[in-house]
Amino acid sequence: MNITIFGGTGRTGSEILRRALQDGHEVRALVRSPEKSAAQAGLTLIQGDVRDAEAVRQIIAGADAVVSALGTDSATTLTEATAAIIQGMKEHGVARIVTIGTAGILESRTEPGKLRYQTSDSRRKQTFAAEEHQKAYEMLRDSPLDWTVICPTYLPDGEAVGGYRTQRDYLPVDGQQISTGDTAAYAYAELLAKKHIGYRVGISY
Repeated sequence: MNITIFGGTGRTGSEILRRALQDGHEVRALVRSPEKSAAQAGLTLIQGDVRDAEAVRQIIAGADAVVSALGTDSATTLTEATAAIIQGMKEHGVARIVTIGTAGILESRTEPGKLRYQTSDSRRKQTFAAEEHQKAYEMLRDSPLDWTVICPTYLPDGEAVGGYRTQRDYLPVDGQQISTGDTAAYAYAELLAKKHIGYRVGISY
């Protein structure tokens, strides 16, 4: 496959990228500083900004699937990039996308009709990042794409060890954390398996 990755130098995105290359896929990644990444067979690094709709459109051309492991910052980078990715995919006829979200945008178990970050389900005090993820999720939900949003809870660095649990639209009961390695392993597997098109998927140990 030809896979386009956004956020491919991040904690989770770099592991998804590694797995895709290991399996022999051709990968293209839009990065700010290509010189900081080592050359690898099957990998094409293109310098650009994820908020630049034209750069996003160009790197999506020819892709069979897209991965976005973009995080949030203090600005609206995530939502700007998501809008550009959706438009680029529509223009080039690319349907499949897997993104990394946050458990905060899963459904609340304590207050039906609300998201976790809006209730006591979540202990977060600052909600800007969750709000950005919610907007990105809603853009995907309202698009014609074959989307899946993987929603990890507390996400420390760590290898893939397996033994995790997943659930559509909810965080698994008593889920406390999930490593970057296992989040990446599951996201990559779901990109290919397409078992949860049109769903958020909570993941935790």
